[in-house]
Amino acid sequence: MSLITASPDRVSTQSTASSPASPSVRSISPSTVESRSDSASAQSLPPAPSPTRSRSITKVLEPLERVARDSRRLVGTSHAQVQISGQDYSIPRYLYVGRQGGGDLQRIGIFATLHGDEPEGVLALGKFLQTLEERPEIAEGYALFIYPLCNPTGFEDGTRHSRAGVDLNREFWKQTCHPEVRFLESEIWMQAFHGIITLHSDDTSQGLYGFVKGSVLSEHLLQPALLEAGRYLPRNHGAVIDGFNARSGIIHSGYPGMLQSIPGMVRPPFEITLETPQKASLHRQVDALVAALQTILVENRYLQAIAQNI
Repeated sequence: MSLITASPDRVSTQSTASSPASPSVRSISPSTVESRSDSASAQSLPPAPSPTRSRSITKVLEPLERVARDSRRLVGTSHAQVQISGQDYSIPRYLYVGRQGGGDLQRIGIFATLHGDEPEGVLALGKFLQTLEERPEIAEGYALFIYPLCNPTGFEDGTRHSRAGVDLNREFWKQTCHPEVRFLESEIWMQAFHGIITLHSDDTSQGLYGFVKGSVLSEHLLQPALLEAGRYLPRNHGAVIDGFNARSGIIHSGYPGMLQSIPGMVRPPFEITLETPQKASLHRQVDALVAALQTILVENRYLQAIAQNI
């Protein structure tokens, strides 16, 4: 299937670039994911936005925009123009194309800040893109569609819900009227992702955990991702997490209307929702999410290579 790089008509492309061919680089193992100290991490992150005043969208996106300006691999930046509560807003999308691997590019959608009071995801994605610039072998064989700020009004207001008072992560595939969800649904439909990853934080959990849906591959990717992220934060081993039965920090069900692939697909993509404990250090949450994302990409590439040789 050819890679779709165009967005719906209401999305305007702001910049594009092309990258030269690069030699193939051997895949890394999860154990080689680089660890960094809290002090080093603190230097690379903007300060956490204050929930008591309006948050700056421009400021929180600056780490991603900085990579976009300098990267040869981040080949497209576009912003969906939507009207929310009578005001115009943009929902940004970044397209990072890794080096060509042994087959077709795997299209992965990564979504963050569906809940506006969870900025950990957008901060992690800025650091994640910078990591890919420093270690491009991690993204080999992938086209990464990154949606760092899915709920711009909720982020500005520091609220879980959008300014319309809606939990956007309960609205997917329900014929919703909310423009943020309609845009993201259109992207999921058009891009036909091989994998979907959503980043969240949970202020009621004392440890890392995740939801899996879609392909049976999902659990085989989440397990090592949680293990690697566990270098920074403990895992939640509770038998019940967020009201759902869980085992080793993995939940196989979820809320109706959560962000997911098109319901009823015969061959769904892998679907993973990562949850960090929000009361933990912000920098450790960011490091844990970056480590988990790297591990998912490395493990998926390894498993795909095995499948092709069977």
